[in-house]
Amino acid sequence: IPLIPTVVRRVTDTHDAVELIWCTGGVLPLLSKEKNMLLKAVFCDLDGTTIDSEPLWHDGEIELATQHGGYWDEDLGWECSGKPVPEVAEHMIEHGCTLSIEEIDVQLKAYVFNAEQERLPWIDGVRETLQSLRDAGIPVMLVTTSPRPMAENIMEQAGGLFLDYVCGDDDCAHKPDPAPYLLAAKKLGIAPEDMGKCVVLEDTFVGLEAGAASGATTIAQTCTIRTDTSSGPQFASINGYDGIDAAALDGFVRQRLAQ
Repeated sequence: IPLIPTVVRRVTDTHDAVELIWCTGGVLPLLSKEKNMLLKAVFCDLDGTTIDSEPLWHDGEIELATQHGGYWDEDLGWECSGKPVPEVAEHMIEHGCTLSIEEIDVQLKAYVFNAEQERLPWIDGVRETLQSLRDAGIPVMLVTTSPRPMAENIMEQAGGLFLDYVCGDDDCAHKPDPAPYLLAAKKLGIAPEDMGKCVVLEDTFVGLEAGAASGATTIAQTCTIRTDTSSGPQFASINGYDGIDAAALDGFVRQRLAQ
């Protein structure tokens, strides 16, 4: 088995130190400072959960559709929230867009990527939540269907708040399949039977279904999405990140495991 060098941040009581640790099979070590926490890791969706980027996708969809003979509006955009871009493209073509699925896929991703490079629309309080997890030594993985350049842009601008990521270019099925979350757990060395001690933060039905199917304690973030997700498979729902820190997420895990 090849040894893979992995840069991780070891949190101590007095300082942070970046160390190069050699891991087998790309498994990242769990470095939790809070030994009394049941929470093992947090897996965070991107669009609508970490950044309020859904409007960017919808603006791009509307622009492409109107420029190429189709019709699209925000309501149609919200109906497709959380779906892979090729599926969105199919719906756009059904509404008259003359571009191919491949052309929509490339141009829409480029539109959003360029906008996010200029400015990331962070959801209020999310960076404080991520910092709390980092301070507690709880690893956070970004799990997104977005392509690798978008995920890398987030990683660069997040300043170490995410340990690693799984993206749409990885070799696994997309949400609502649980595969992306199980892959994120595998990267951390977390066994499938321990997924209940991990939290998934998601906003759309597609993502919530993926998180719940992985076995994770799945929390619906409702502060940006227009769709009513109250009937979803999540364990709990939150409206924003006020009061959501490492201890609060650990509390959700404890409540679920106590049932």
